[in-house]
Amino acid sequence: MSRKTATIAAIAGLAFATTMFPGGPDAAALAQAASDQFSAPAPVEAPELVPQTIEYVAEPVVQPLPAPAPAPAPTLTEAGSLHELVGMIDTAEPMSEELRCLAGAVYFEARGEELAGQLAVAQVIVNRTEDGRFPRSYCGVVAQPGQFSFMRGTRMPAVREGTAAWTRAIAVARIADKGLWESPAEDAVFFHARHVSPGWSRTKTRLAQIDRHIFYR
Repeated sequence: MSRKTATIAAIAGLAFATTMFPGGPDAAALAQAASDQFSAPAPVEAPELVPQTIEYVAEPVVQPLPAPAPAPAPTLTEAGSLHELVGMIDTAEPMSEELRCLAGAVYFEARGEELAGQLAVAQVIVNRTEDGRFPRSYCGVVAQPGQFSFMRGTRMPAVREGTAAWTRAIAVARIADKGLWESPAEDAVFFHARHVSPGWSRTKTRLAQIDRHIFYR
């Protein structure tokens, strides 16, 4: 209802009340009630909405970088040389009696030679255990009569343990036992010192001469 319409209705109501009740307080009260009923409240002005200013703070987003993974330790097969490989071998690990026989043969037969010569001697002993003409164990090959001049019958002399020569012999024995490095005498099953010329050497195939030994198959 518009404000004008409400006013007309109020006047009409007042006239009706006056007509019906020409005198007395009831007429005036009734007329006032009619006027109040049809009077529309004054419109309320809506408050103006003022947008708030948004402040942006530029800050660098820093994400913690994951810690770099530790570089893997080089494996034995990644050695760049026989000398490097020998240095990587754990020589403090307990040895079996068989491995001690192999290391002892390297020590007494070739401890003053280059590492390649020591490995070749060890390789011959390993190869003999896989050849049906010789015993099947390292100790059996080393103790076989007439094969190694350093043996005292079936006994090996005492080793000076704790020396650099013994440590190298252990490392070389472990390398030959596990086949970790290829030797120039890879297939050899016989060898002799350079300063001798045994008759049997003429019937064998010469493979290599390494330091003070010559190797055959």
